[in-house]
Amino acid sequence: MARPITPALAVDTIIELLDYKRKIVLIERRNPPHGWAIPGGFVDIGETLETAAIREAQEETSLQVRLKCLLGNYSNPERDPRGHTITPVYVAEASGSPVAADDAMNVVIVDAAAHGKTLAFDHQMILSDYLEYLSSGKPAPLR
Repeated sequence: MARPITPALAVDTIIELLDYKRKIVLIERRNPPHGWAIPGGFVDIGETLETAAIREAQEETSLQVRLKCLLGNYSNPERDPRGHTITPVYVAEASGSPVAADDAMNVVIVDAAAHGKTLAFDHQMILSDYLEYLSSGKPAPLR
């Protein structure tokens, strides 16, 4: 039987900075589609989702993160203009100051509720789900 053609698999990580009263990190994407985003990227063959989330967070922000929980899964076929991409989103914490690297051109430390950035993909919806998680403790809704 032939291997099925499936969507791409990525991971994103909302990084809460302990040294900045739990503000979060956004990156400015170096590659198309350009814009601001939650740090993340594609899962490598042979890699777990959690390992990929930690690796991508470090590659783009230079921070060592500790995953806290899975916020939710985002799978709308229209969420990524490059093609159907499924993304589990984790919440993590880290100490220190982020430094842009790899696919990140810049980083900013922001309040998730008042970041003032136009976000790529469906990342504004993800941050809305994150804010609901902070207030209620509930993971992202099933869509």
